[in-house]
Amino acid sequence: MNERNPAFVRGEMLPAREPPAGEMGLLKLLRKSLFNNWLSSILTVISLIVLVWIVRSTSPWLFDSVWNAHSLSECRQMLGVAEGACWAVIRDRWTQLLFGFYPPEQYWRPVLAFALMLLALSPVLFPPVPRRLLWFSAVFPGLAYWLIWGGTLWLPVTAYAGIAVGAVSLRLTARLGAGVGAGLAFIGALTWWFFASEPVTTMLGQLLPLSLAPVTSREVGGFLLSIVIGVTGISFSLPLGIVLALGRRSKMPLVKTLSVVFIEFIRGVPLITLLFTASLLLNYFLPPGTNFDLILRVIIMVTLFATAYMAEVIRGGLAALPRGQYEAAEALGLDYWKAQRLVIMPQALKISIPGIVNSFIGLFKDTTLVVFIGLLDPIALSNSIRATTNWQGIYWELFVFIGALFFIFCFGMSRYSMHLERRLRTDHR
Repeated sequence: MNERNPAFVRGEMLPAREPPAGEMGLLKLLRKSLFNNWLSSILTVISLIVLVWIVRSTSPWLFDSVWNAHSLSECRQMLGVAEGACWAVIRDRWTQLLFGFYPPEQYWRPVLAFALMLLALSPVLFPPVPRRLLWFSAVFPGLAYWLIWGGTLWLPVTAYAGIAVGAVSLRLTARLGAGVGAGLAFIGALTWWFFASEPVTTMLGQLLPLSLAPVTSREVGGFLLSIVIGVTGISFSLPLGIVLALGRRSKMPLVKTLSVVFIEFIRGVPLITLLFTASLLLNYFLPPGTNFDLILRVIIMVTLFATAYMAEVIRGGLAALPRGQYEAAEALGLDYWKAQRLVIMPQALKISIPGIVNSFIGLFKDTTLVVFIGLLDPIALSNSIRATTNWQGIYWELFVFIGALFFIFCFGMSRYSMHLERRLRTDHR
């Protein structure tokens, strides 16, 4: 470089230097997230003041508490003039809140069913889990029924045999057309369940007795009942909602009319009305002598209710998809079902993830409505606990515990949906 022809490009690299203190670490986070401008700073200070006030107001009640007592009066004697919580009621009745009146010596059965449920859900929710475990996801519902309600193992086995009969019938009648084949497969499965399932179960039970001590539905309660109803409703409402959404968008007048009538009727009726229908009226439409379990009736009504809302959520995702995606599927030569499975539905479900998870969370919380038809959900059990002599007059501790458990499940679903949205993002902004 000389004075007449200065170089505008540096010939050597400068040593790396640390960024300014305000552009790294905690200071950067505070400045950009909490004190970005004057309005953000004011809101941050107000929020901190409110948070400190809440902590100071509730901390004595939460932490100056009693855990070892056998009654509310004993708790109050131990607290004296202090305003503390009586968590001893949770220590004394937590098994009842979780399992209802399930036999204590059989607690291992619902605990094992819950652990197996997590294993069954893992290949569905997390792609790194081997897909060969999906067979266990399909088998799990029958296994869970046997573990929780007991009885002979051959009952769920013969129920699955009916599905196998339907699948074989569908394969044998495939040449007759999809609609005719599906109808004959459905008739074949119903024929097996209504006429062959019971004698086959009895015969297999006599040849090879594999059974657990039976537990009646009146003994199943607490969070066990909420999880059974919620998980079953969630599992069945999504595929049924997909079918119903496609039916509402169908060009076949009969299919579209039936789908619209079902959706609008279910959405126009409160869930509590459907639960009373399941509890009181459904038996009038069944053959005399039919013993249709109340929990099963409730699961059916809750599933139908959630299906109607799920169909509208998925229909919104289908409507948001550009017309070009449908034309691209047609240009590839795909038929209707292949286009839906490979091109349309994956994108529609991705768009609908927030609405789907929101419906799942609402469904899980709505399981507490079964208290009005006499089922022993956590709210019903809290009422029975407060009606006893030892714990009469206690309120907040039970409801805080129940609310915290519901929050854990609902927050877990919310976080998983956020993880799923991040994993399926195709833009790189």
